[in-house]
Amino acid sequence: MRRVLVADRVATATLWAIALAALLLLAAMIVHLVWAAVGTLSASFVLGDPEFLGLGGVGPVLWNSFYMLFLTALITVPAGIAAGIYMAEYAAEGRLTSAIRFAQEAISSIPSIVVGLFGLVAFVNLTGWGFSALAGSLALSVFNLPLMARLTEQALRAVPADERYASLALGSTKWQMIRHVVVPLAIPGIVTGIILTAGRIFGEAAALLFTAGLTTPSNYHFENLNVLDPKSPWSPFRPATTLAVYIWKVQSEGLGSSVKQIADGASALLLLCVLGFNVGARMISRVLVYRITRA
Repeated sequence: MRRVLVADRVATATLWAIALAALLLLAAMIVHLVWAAVGTLSASFVLGDPEFLGLGGVGPVLWNSFYMLFLTALITVPAGIAAGIYMAEYAAEGRLTSAIRFAQEAISSIPSIVVGLFGLVAFVNLTGWGFSALAGSLALSVFNLPLMARLTEQALRAVPADERYASLALGSTKWQMIRHVVVPLAIPGIVTGIILTAGRIFGEAAALLFTAGLTTPSNYHFENLNVLDPKSPWSPFRPATTLAVYIWKVQSEGLGSSVKQIADGASALLLLCVLGFNVGARMISRVLVYRITRA
């Protein structure tokens, strides 16, 4: 009995130490990047246009990051949730479903640079679109869609079977049970999947080098709402250098005396955006769960 108690305390202490180490590592990254960006992060830097040799800003590339996130989420989230619902609630266990799950895991583990090369062939050259936001979002969807589907399936399977039986016993159809009982109870897990995929989308660089392009944008005219005009910032058919790609470009080119300031400021901004998105998604998840459980 004493050995079991000691083993339990050692395991608990080990897990707490790992958790604290992860928190300290995250805090150290945030403090380091924000401290390095002090004096660079400002409204003019966040909203301004990049300059060839000067400090400039990152406004257009920041817009491209959010625009790419929106385009990819528009493809990935609905399709991933639908695929997860099918795999969790409708697909029978067998060789086909096992093959699908294996394909999901295999695609999710493919290096993003390989996905970028595939996107270059399939979405840039074969389609004739050239480097564009749409080509980049499709390339990002290749390895984010299986991840979203798998996480949604796991969230749905975590819902207790008694909830399903109770809904069906009250006369609900299977679709009504899924829509009004299973999916609402699985919202926290689904939101976690959205956060993980969104973080990969927002911070991805390798896949976008070959699909979205490296052109440094400037002077976006947001009043131009024509999505078919390649000059419009709303158009998916224009090159779209994101913040992560811009950081790589600035560091690799090394032009001008403000390279380190731009890289530090853009890195801190990217990290703060990802953290803000994660915290916001968690808050929305808690509100939704509260409303569902209260009802």
